[in-house]
Amino acid sequence: MFPERLKKLRKEAGLTQQQVAKKLRVGQNSYSNWEKGIRTPIFPTIEKLAELFNVSTDYLTGKTDIKEKNENNSIETTANVLFRTTVKDLNLTPEQEEQLKKDLNEFIKKRRKAFEDDL
Repeated sequence: MFPERLKKLRKEAGLTQQQVAKKLRVGQNSYSNWEKGIRTPIFPTIEKLAELFNVSTDYLTGKTDIKEKNENNSIETTANVLFRTTVKDLNLTPEQEEQLKKDLNEFIKKRRKAFEDDL
């Protein structure tokens, strides 16, 4: 998932591999290997990539589908932690896990909107 998201974010930003590599002060070949899935950068570099593309490290690494980097993402973070800790005890199929994740994300969006509407 990481290589696909990395490439997609780079293209959305209108950058070349060489431009991103230069911003990160790494070789273009190293960056290319990340997009190809041959290698994975160390976590501090993943943090720099997330900052460059304005997404969370969890989105970049595939732990969440919430793309927006938001300093107030504590609700999403809590939901993801709860999901990961409880799903293993539920004995769900991969399809059921994915549906539960979508349902939780939809619930969070609806509740956030309701709270915003109350303000």
